[in-house]
Amino acid sequence: MTRNSLMAGLPPTHPGGFLSRVVLPSLPVTKTRFAEMLGITRQTLHNILRERAPITTQVAVRLGKVCGNGPEIWLAMQQAHDLAKTERELAEVLSTLPTLHAA
Repeated sequence: MTRNSLMAGLPPTHPGGFLSRVVLPSLPVTKTRFAEMLGITRQTLHNILRERAPITTQVAVRLGKVCGNGPEIWLAMQQAHDLAKTERELAEVLSTLPTLHAA
């Protein structure tokens, strides 16, 4: 079984969850210090880590600089999470919409 087949059907991870479970535990800073480094409030960081707030473009640029991996990865994770969530929420409505095909 491949990793992709194991992950099939699972919703994309919220970037805040990834930050909370993977990134922050590997860094030698407290959450308070990390928020200071990002130039955001501790409350904003906690809302992101609790997956209650999205990664905005402003936060993505800051995370990309501080983590050294650029903003694109953070925005891609947020977009994948948002799209999957919206598709689940609209599943019933989407099933009633037609799909048009060019002639």
